[in-house]
Amino acid sequence: FASPRLRNDRELVLAAVLQYGHALGAAGEQLQGDREIVLAAVMQEGRALRFASRTLQDDFEIVLAAVRSSGSALASAPHVL
Repeated sequence: FASPRLRNDRELVLAAVLQYGHALGAAGEQLQGDREIVLAAVMQEGRALRFASRTLQDDFEIVLAAVRSSGSALASAPHVL
């Protein structure tokens, strides 16, 4: 597990999710609600949507990017459609 300082380091988390979308699950809660970070994560791995904040799980653009990456991501966004 990463320290809270690392989990909340925006640049580090962004670099991590660009390589491995599921790294969003280790990000701090605030960064799980950061639109740019979540979008990068779901574009890399659509199923990372499950780690996004509830607000972003309901965001049509985020969900669309996730589903384009992995159709099974739709299961993490039941309220969008």
